[in-house]
Amino acid sequence: MPSSAPPGTPRPRRADARRNQEALLDAAAAVFVTCGVEAPLRRIAAEAGVGTATIYRHFPTRADLIIAVYEHQVEGLADAAPHLLEICAGPFEALTRWIDGFVDFLVTKHGLAAVMQSDDRCFDPLHAYFLERLVPACALLVDAAVASGEIATPIEPLELMRGVGNLCAGATSSHGFDARRLVGLLVAGLRA
Repeated sequence: MPSSAPPGTPRPRRADARRNQEALLDAAAAVFVTCGVEAPLRRIAAEAGVGTATIYRHFPTRADLIIAVYEHQVEGLADAAPHLLEICAGPFEALTRWIDGFVDFLVTKHGLAAVMQSDDRCFDPLHAYFLERLVPACALLVDAAVASGEIATPIEPLELMRGVGNLCAGATSSHGFDARRLVGLLVAGLRA
């Protein structure tokens, strides 16, 4: 029986293949934070509970894996904003929890920064993608917190994200710098 999908349309992946890819992306992100983006693929595979051949099947090159991890984390943050508004007691709590996730992402991103600033052009579109997906997510939360009266002085979402990013820039130093505590102080300062 012929397929009704137009020629060139990719077939949907099996559920187990999607689960393997999700596990790989989560494992790679965790390993990148602790070991950097040059971590052995066997370590990522072990963390994900799959074989290294599975990594190569999903991500033929290390750059493919790095880009996929970055995009996976951006999508997770973008999707989290409306979900947090639904489940949290108020918009300010939702914003605070989203910022916590953003901090986690930034710590991983700083591990990827050197690779992303390399001469490899495949990484060029990632910053625009980051802004396109995350500024609206942050805006949704900031606007809701302002509308509820939980934030007294409106702040531009990109301005808040840059402030958080700048505080996280020192997170990789070993001089007792606690980015999460400083970000917490910044966010608490927004509260009415």
